[in-house]
Amino acid sequence: MTNNPDHPDFTIHEFSAFASPRRVRIFLAEKGISNVNYQQVDVLAGEHRKHPFLAKNPFATVPVMELNDATCISETMAICRYIEEMHPENPLLGTTPLNKAKIEMWQRRIEHTLFNTIATFFHHATPGLGELEIYQNKEWGQVNKTRYDDALVQFDKYLNDKDYFAGDAFSVADITAICAIGLAEACGLTIPDELKNLNRWHQNVSTRPSFNA
Repeated sequence: MTNNPDHPDFTIHEFSAFASPRRVRIFLAEKGISNVNYQQVDVLAGEHRKHPFLAKNPFATVPVMELNDATCISETMAICRYIEEMHPENPLLGTTPLNKAKIEMWQRRIEHTLFNTIATFFHHATPGLGELEIYQNKEWGQVNKTRYDDALVQFDKYLNDKDYFAGDAFSVADITAICAIGLAEACGLTIPDELKNLNRWHQNVSTRPSFNA
């Protein structure tokens, strides 16, 4: 797509070190969309909890997509849905009713059992964001670490004869899994060697150019 830095298609407000903004970056890279203005929000300095960012997203989370008419869309999957509807080429959310449903099913499963659990572990059982952490419960963090580990085993079995999570093509479900595992790696956790299928999947998707978006 044409890249015109003077007239970007939209702005993404993000903190690039976080996993959720990475999901959007990979999604955009897979779509071939590069005419984007990325604005960093200094989460470590608490910028996300102050105006003017709160005017864009009162829930104080990143990423946020801001359209050229100042409309703001938050929540990762809502942003991805908008992008998919506006740029249906290289579909990542499915093309048929059944395919769309399966992708949504696996995206939700992965988000709940991998992404959210490892995020909870990060915020509760590690130093997390330091002084920005309002409340921490290490026991709850460790419970979620166990849930994350159990999900890895379950997904390894599922991927026995599959290259991707939802059908024959790379989808947003794979993106969510990539970013969850990336967050785990940032916490010092790796996929156990005995999970051969999951490691094969991870090695395969890690070769995609979008992986380093």
